[in-house]
Amino acid sequence: QATRVGVAVVDTFVWQSLASVAIPGVTINRLCAASLALLGALTRWPLPLRRWTTTALGLAAIPLIITPIDRTVDFLMDSSLRKLYGVPGEPPAP
Repeated sequence: QATRVGVAVVDTFVWQSLASVAIPGVTINRLCAASLALLGALTRWPLPLRRWTTTALGLAAIPLIITPIDRTVDFLMDSSLRKLYGVPGEPPAP
């Protein structure tokens, strides 16, 4: 029983770290950096307006990236870490 709980804790920690912190953070960061660069190259807007627009784009992207990131992390974990302990999402039998 303790093994099952430990596996569930590790699985949850890894999933949350990837799907809720690391991948969204990098994705939003790169989206904002790219949009700021594009706005700088394509507009003559003042820097504060470009920054606010970049922030708005980053925030607007959040609902659009959630499902694809969650599904990708599920696939990656099912294809790697979860194979170590059996059926995807299931801890090993005692």
